[in-house]
Amino acid sequence: MATSTVENYVKQILLEQQRSEGTPVPMGKVATALGVVPGTTTTMAKSLADSGLVNYAPRVGVRLTDEGEKLALHVLRRHRLIELFLVKVLGLDWSEIHEEAEKMEHVISEAVLKRIDALLGYPTVDPHGDPIPTAKGKIDARSLENLSGSPVGKSLRIARITDQAPEFLQFIENNGLQPGAEIRVLEQNRIADTLTIKLGKGVNLTIGASAAKKILVE
Repeated sequence: MATSTVENYVKQILLEQQRSEGTPVPMGKVATALGVVPGTTTTMAKSLADSGLVNYAPRVGVRLTDEGEKLALHVLRRHRLIELFLVKVLGLDWSEIHEEAEKMEHVISEAVLKRIDALLGYPTVDPHGDPIPTAKGKIDARSLENLSGSPVGKSLRIARITDQAPEFLQFIENNGLQPGAEIRVLEQNRIADTLTIKLGKGVNLTIGASAAKKILVE
């Protein structure tokens, strides 16, 4: 059975691979994401390679093997189902659930996870709109674009929030920008680098382009 440290590493490598479209992940990125020094990640990468979970090339980075990806997807599935359970069933604020899920994902049994999945109606996304891998390790692919590049006048639905820092999630919630919200871009101000969007009930909101890039729509 993999340790929690191993699970944390393979999950983070998977997330970085998804962002880099499958190219090798530099160890510096893994170190920064996990809050450890680069030397620690290099030692761990060698250990993961010895276990057959990654392919590691010094000064290039790591990529998950098929076995490593299978484990990473399983951990990610646990994490995102737990997050949804904490919000939908226990009523926790979505800006607080990440740390709780980080702890629980390593100890929850498969039997309990199956019950949670069924209780939630076999969901495909977590509270942030992130896709939940299936029990067979598959992820539904959706064609999404960030809000900053959306055309003026087009009706859109918010599908995913990529920045899950508590402060940003609170901003999203306070302004009604959670996944599922229907919006329309009214204006793009290239000089001010802002977007004005129309929400429900005639509410207009102006946000910076940097924030809009963290909001994915369909």
